[in-house]
Amino acid sequence: MTTLSASRIQTTVPLDSSIQPVVFVVDDDVSVRESLELLISSAGWRCETFASAAQFLARPRLTVPSCLVLDVRLPDLNGLDLQQRVASERGDMPIIFITGYGDVPMTVKAMKAGAVEFLTKPFSAEVLLSAIQSAINRSTRVLGDEAEMSIVREAYASLSRRDRDVMALVVTGHLNKQVAVELGISEITVKAHRGRVMRKMHADSLAHLVNIAARLGLPSRH
Repeated sequence: MTTLSASRIQTTVPLDSSIQPVVFVVDDDVSVRESLELLISSAGWRCETFASAAQFLARPRLTVPSCLVLDVRLPDLNGLDLQQRVASERGDMPIIFITGYGDVPMTVKAMKAGAVEFLTKPFSAEVLLSAIQSAINRSTRVLGDEAEMSIVREAYASLSRRDRDVMALVVTGHLNKQVAVELGISEITVKAHRGRVMRKMHADSLAHLVNIAARLGLPSRH
């Protein structure tokens, strides 16, 4: 890859330094690592480089938007095998492959496994930076979804057993009086539990509660 001067590098959108995205680079060629680190850092991202898959896997996971720029050929675990590990353990980290020995079957396999891009050397700085921006955007969305689901699960865990019983029946279409009969409690009590469920789950409507139940994997009305 040809190293470009900083004047030709277009800076990405302004970032909050407290949540600065990280671009990880795994390549056994020290000159490539240094070139990529300069390019990526100049574009406004934090960059960490590794000479092998083992070094990268030993790095504790960060819960910030990130992506992995990965060489296909590595001295230990190859890039495609590392992709499988990352996909199963770090689903919020999209992968961009770079290689000087790419072929169609390899590219297809990598893309089918979820790679954002597969770049064959030499490639331009602009193409790589664009791929990184797309990967960081995807990572940001995934982390946001994970954070939201964590809040939803915590809210559900705060419900009492009876609250959950009422919620389960309400989201499957039962009316309050039907829930009362089903659970052997008064309709007034059902309404109290239902109101508590709506508040704790931060649901502003029955449709919203049904959607939340679906996201939790709970049975809901068809």
